[in-house]
Amino acid sequence: MKKISSGLRNSMKNQMQSLIEHFKLNTEGYNIAKGCIYTSIEAPKGELGVFLESNNDNHPYRCRIRAPGFFHLAALDNMCRDHKLSDAVAIIGSADIVFGEIDR
Repeated sequence: MKKISSGLRNSMKNQMQSLIEHFKLNTEGYNIAKGCIYTSIEAPKGELGVFLESNNDNHPYRCRIRAPGFFHLAALDNMCRDHKLSDAVAIIGSADIVFGEIDR
């Protein structure tokens, strides 16, 4: 298993190998295993999801961020059904959809 955290500051000042490992980790990064992964955390407005796809390099091949507003926008159709168009403004305001975060 490769090391993905740098050592203690004192060991970097006294040992050359620790300094080299610290420098390589901070300049090159670490390799991400080939494949796809999706993980989510709880954000203040809902679930924040991150999708990463890698081809065994130190940079992800694809990174998609699904903001909580995306889920709120998807539910807008069900919330607005059988309502008038003027009610859509109040529904969007109560769902607190931020349109700037949806296009990530």
